[in-house]
Amino acid sequence: MCVSCGCSDDAQARVTLLENSETTDTTDNGDGNNHHTHTHTLADGTVITHTHEEDISHSLGKSSEIHARMHGTTITLEREILGKNDRIAEQNRLWFQERGIIALNLVSSPGAGKTTLLTRTINDLKSQLAISVIEGDQETINDAEKIRQTGCKVVQINTGTGCHLEAEMVQRGYLELNPPQNSILAIENVGNLVCPALFDLGEKAKVAILSVTEGEDKPIKYPHMFRASQVAVLTKIDLLPYLEFDVDQCLEYARQVNPHMQIFQVSSTTGAGLNDWYQWLLSVNS
Repeated sequence: MCVSCGCSDDAQARVTLLENSETTDTTDNGDGNNHHTHTHTLADGTVITHTHEEDISHSLGKSSEIHARMHGTTITLEREILGKNDRIAEQNRLWFQERGIIALNLVSSPGAGKTTLLTRTINDLKSQLAISVIEGDQETINDAEKIRQTGCKVVQINTGTGCHLEAEMVQRGYLELNPPQNSILAIENVGNLVCPALFDLGEKAKVAILSVTEGEDKPIKYPHMFRASQVAVLTKIDLLPYLEFDVDQCLEYARQVNPHMQIFQVSSTTGAGLNDWYQWLLSVNS
């Protein structure tokens, strides 16, 4: 098990279609071996990624090697360790493009307000925009049930001890979900601002969500995530009168990491700022 990120070698993804509650598990990628890719963060801040499988001897030495120190041991890693994920992500991207589906990868730390923003968005835009949801969590179908109550099509992916969604999980999810053409597919990733930054799911854009309850320095604490995201949504702004949160400083940090990032400030409770967010969603789907 990764002591840093919580991924386990035997992590299984369970896909549950909320319409009939059918659940399937997956660990095999079709080549006869069980695979799991995850990351570790070293004491010096270096992030490394590697894959465990039943027999990896055939894959070593095929690409340039990266050397990293961990727990006093030198580990040899391949530069192309995410190659399989990236290949499936490209398949996903093509599938979405052929059907006019805009896939958005919603990423945040736990409790930032992803699900609340999604349910409010679905309810407010259901007459203008078709939205389907792939819901990612380690366990439970709690958030998927909240999404289902809006009337939206939703599939739950439980990653077990895995701390992020991967392209193959998303592929199984949308094949179960079968979102309509010319629609939005919202992929709510597992709450984590580290690992999901490294995994392309085939999405049109990553949307980084942070709340005013988390601290304005999140963009510089987790720069890889904010650098990989095209959009940021600052949530829970209705709580600003009760918090010591410097909005201007937060926005400055975000633009310092990613000068081209589009940023929305919203309250899913009061509706403040949501119109700008909605106009962006409608524009990317047009």
